[in-house]
Amino acid sequence: MPSDERSHPLRYVALGDSQTEGVGDGDDATGLRGFADRLAELMAARLDREVQYANLAVRGRLAGAVRAEQLAPALALRPDLATVVAGVNDLLRPGFDADEVAGDLEAMFAALTAQGARVATVTFPDLTRLIPLARGLSPRLVALNHRVRQAAERHGVALADFGSHPATADPRMWSFDRLHASELGHARIAAGLARSLELPGSDDSWTRPLPGPAPLGPKGLRGAAGEVRWAVGFLGPWLGRRLRGRSSGDGRTAKRPALLPVRGSADGSVGA
Repeated sequence: MPSDERSHPLRYVALGDSQTEGVGDGDDATGLRGFADRLAELMAARLDREVQYANLAVRGRLAGAVRAEQLAPALALRPDLATVVAGVNDLLRPGFDADEVAGDLEAMFAALTAQGARVATVTFPDLTRLIPLARGLSPRLVALNHRVRQAAERHGVALADFGSHPATADPRMWSFDRLHASELGHARIAAGLARSLELPGSDDSWTRPLPGPAPLGPKGLRGAAGEVRWAVGFLGPWLGRRLRGRSSGDGRTAKRPALLPVRGSADGSVGA
């Protein structure tokens, strides 16, 4: 890395929804971690350069809302690196339009890269394998992932293609609600993004199956009992919010709106 780059902090800004906020990795009482925090720590540990990190994500946001609410603040921070991860909330809505969602994502890719930022994003694994009731959403997921890949290629965006690796849908990588990554899942997302960005020390281990068979008990989220627990604990409350026109992100703001220094972690598994 040229010495003039090392003399200036690397500015990393994360845009997105609950996954980027870190839901599923920690909790609101003790603090959320998440893949973006972990990626920032990996960079701080492995690059010979100070890293400053801001996270603008807010849970429940649709891709259009991420664009409308977070893009301008992100550009104002003049990031060297930005991650843009959104679209799953749209996919769950009755009026989902893959072209519209991909258009919002591509507009963010274009604006950030035009300003000189390196941008990274992901595709989404087929979680309908974990949610039998949602199997009808598979065509939507395929359509969205296809458009994300195309947009990433057009704008030179680094892509961690989780949708192409079945191992990323292992139940152990996902929390109880089956939509948010677990602590392990967030670590794998960070590792995948690090690989896509060619971060020193990264490899393809994030694509490999976890050792041993997936659990068959409650953590495996399989069988009738698992479906009932999921319906009562997640589907019911989610439907209730939709019927009331509410969102899990109502009244929430970004957890880290300003660029702040990050303490490095060799594996992205401890706090910044």
